[in-house]
Amino acid sequence: RLGEYTVMTEPSSTSRIIDGKAFAAGLRRRIAEAVAAIKAAHGVTPGLAVVLVGEDPASLVYVRSKGRQTLEAGMNGFEHRLPAETSERQLLDLIDQLNRDRAVHGILVQLPLPPQIDEQAVIDAINPAKDVDGFHVINAGRLATGGKAMIPCTPLGCLMLLKGTLGDLSGLEAVVVGRSNIVGKPMAQLLLGANCTVTVAHSRTRDLPEVCRRADILVAAVGRPEMIRGDWIRPGATVVDVGINRIEGAGGKTRLVGDVAFEEARAVAGAITPVPGGVGPMTIAVLLRNTVIACCRQNDIAEPDL
Repeated sequence: RLGEYTVMTEPSSTSRIIDGKAFAAGLRRRIAEAVAAIKAAHGVTPGLAVVLVGEDPASLVYVRSKGRQTLEAGMNGFEHRLPAETSERQLLDLIDQLNRDRAVHGILVQLPLPPQIDEQAVIDAINPAKDVDGFHVINAGRLATGGKAMIPCTPLGCLMLLKGTLGDLSGLEAVVVGRSNIVGKPMAQLLLGANCTVTVAHSRTRDLPEVCRRADILVAAVGRPEMIRGDWIRPGATVVDVGINRIEGAGGKTRLVGDVAFEEARAVAGAITPVPGGVGPMTIAVLLRNTVIACCRQNDIAEPDL
């Protein structure tokens, strides 16, 4: 049902602007309908537990947004805020409790964590069936081998945007710039699953601009502000900018930019996601989607088409 989404555009002499806010709003509406149907037919309410350790300002804003959207979708939200000095053992004990709680179908531990806590140990402790971030090694392995996995939210959101914009991706050449476990690697797996020809590029890639110019689909997830220039982009290509970087702007104020030099790129690309308002809104919407899917799998309920 991805094809039911409509790409929103704004006036431009060249590229279409892919409106992630509109895509995410459509997905959230569908999630709310699915949650209502699951409640009515099975008496089960999908539940998401979010764990925040410390007072990181960006994480606090993100957690509040997740909590609000969870409740708006008709789901149960369980928020656990722990002090910054929480030990790894204390956090693992909480995860064990959440793993055993039948009202909790999805567990998300907000990253980054304080230095005394091993992030990988925390990820490994989450029940893979409740790993709605899709970071557990079992889910990563299932995704890589074509199995039934919980899929990382940002890459899946990118795939939804691409399918909604382009339709069938079969045979297209895709270049993913970035090889992180959170975005780059799972993005490549999803594009392979969509029958693209995929190249994963990174900081050690020889002649990176020329590699990017081959792409029908260019996904930038490298974490460097405006690294991808306009002349790196093949005319008519679709560009998905995953980067969110805060840089100093005029008058000492900061502004958000992506990994792509947007104004240069939009003069060349066929379609492009803005920053902000592109990939970002999809991440939380897909988190809610993953929680609904996890709830269905744990209760032997037919999965809705989300």
